[in-house]
Amino acid sequence: MNTGIEIREAHFPGRAPIDAYGNGGFRFAEMSHRGSLLCLPSGVHGWEPAQPPLLTVNDLELILEQASDIEILLVGTGMDLRRIPEDVKAILREHRITSDPMSTGAAVRTYNVLLAEDRAVAAALIAVE
Repeated sequence: MNTGIEIREAHFPGRAPIDAYGNGGFRFAEMSHRGSLLCLPSGVHGWEPAQPPLLTVNDLELILEQASDIEILLVGTGMDLRRIPEDVKAILREHRITSDPMSTGAAVRTYNVLLAEDRAVAAALIAVE
């Protein structure tokens, strides 16, 4: 018996380049997602940052769980470049992760290149209109 629509957490269990971004979301792996994304070694996860366009310590949970497989974290901060807060940078450094903030478009392009090079890269991408 059908009990209705089942809502699950957005997660694609693989690494995939980002094909397009804008209109409040992203396209990847022949799918689309409305909202922000975390692109991690475990796959692509739907993500709601606590204080967009800034990354906070609370936003790091999934990233830190996979820190041993991440060397570079690209942070797409929307249309404009925003600094990563010092407390966030410090925690990432403790886990040996280099963080690099840039506009979301630049982060998508850089992520795709580093992913194609099979680098230990992850991305936190704020959706843009």
